Amino acid sequence: MRRPAGEASPTTPGSVATAAFVGTVLEWYDYFLYGTAAALVFNRLYFGTGSAVAGTLAGFATFAVGFAARPLGAVIFGHIGDRFGRRGALMITITGIGIVTGAIGLLPAYAHIGVMAPILLTLLRLLQGVAMGGEWSGAIVLAVEHAPTGRRGRYASLPQLGSPVATLLSAGAFAAVSLLPDESFDAWGWRLPFLAALPMLLIALRIRRKLEESPAFLELLEDDEAPAAPVRDVFRSSLRGVFAGMLAALLPVGGWYLLTVFGTAYGTHELGLSKSLMLGATLIGAALMIPVIIASGRAAERFGAGQVCAVGAAATLVAAFPSFWLLDTGEPVLVIVGIAIGIGCQTVPFAVVGLVLSELFPVPLRYTGVAVSYTAGGIVGGLMPLIATALTTASGGSPWPAAGLLAALSVLNGVGALASVRLRDRSVEPSARIVVPDASSA
Repeated sequence: MRRPAGEASPTTPGSVATAAFVGTVLEWYDYFLYGTAAALVFNRLYFGTGSAVAGTLAGFATFAVGFAARPLGAVIFGHIGDRFGRRGALMITITGIGIVTGAIGLLPAYAHIGVMAPILLTLLRLLQGVAMGGEWSGAIVLAVEHAPTGRRGRYASLPQLGSPVATLLSAGAFAAVSLLPDESFDAWGWRLPFLAALPMLLIALRIRRKLEESPAFLELLEDDEAPAAPVRDVFRSSLRGVFAGMLAALLPVGGWYLLTVFGTAYGTHELGLSKSLMLGATLIGAALMIPVIIASGRAAERFGAGQVCAVGAAATLVAAFPSFWLLDTGEPVLVIVGIAIGIGCQTVPFAVVGLVLSELFPVPLRYTGVAVSYTAGGIVGGLMPLIATALTTASGGSPWPAAGLLAALSVLNGVGALASVRLRDRSVEPSARIVVPDASSA
């Protein structure tokens, strides 16, 4: 029988959010790990260019490749999630992410296998990107669709806690192995954080096996309303939602990588700061994210996710240039403050972007809609370290092009957030409901 609107699933929302959280920890851990390694390791050990700048650009190019592959994963796993079920799609994506990340930790360097090293690294990054194209969106959708009416903000933000926790784990792991002598770090030390993804995968799979399918999706199956071609239907009926969602995803993805991945490379290569200082600044910023995410999720329930996202975009716009000015001073305390301020501001839209995107699409197309719009914005976001490095080099080492990029992302994010408010109000599925409306009410 159909469950009444707003009735909770037999699976508790907390257990679903926990399962989503564990998966996103592994996802973000792997991505942050790769970004840090691109700035500190891959540029030297996998690209035999002989130039520090060229090696960094090449490392960031492979970092961006993962984002370019994510839309393919969004299409594949969006189709699986909307056609056959959210739970099955999430089991596949988390397995792929963990296995590929462990494989990167085993990959021989350029000195051992020559040009095959960057080729295989790029291929693994592509596979990682495909798997990640469906992981975050599925975790968000499952958490939202299990959440009680009126409490979506907090449950949609809980998977986002995976980001700061993963950052603490990945940056902490790199900070620990960076204490090794340079020879040991280059030979095997940097590989240990990547290999740690394998036991993390086993934990994530154990938890996710206990998940029940989304009650909203079960109702689709009961009524035989699962879409035959969700990707086609999303672009036919929800194209404006895709564009609004893409804009709303720009800052949560691109802003973070500008402040952490690019910031780490800029601090170590341009300013001559230590790896431990830059990783420490990222760790402090990640710790700050936790209370900001919790508070922003609660605020979304009171004021609306789109409105909170827009406020966060405005705050990041104000903080963009001061953050990079503080970084450019090279003073350790000011560097940490600058990174922390920037991360804290962009965390507000990051905390609520899952709910913003979920409310743009009806249940039959939600997995695909969220995945496609988020990964489309992620392509631009993933290019930010590469673009910022190229512009900084062209400007003689000035950080202002990076600050300008952060400001531009903030403006576009605000536009997408405000557009999502209008589109959500016209949606076939009002914000307070998670079930498919009867045909008679359409």
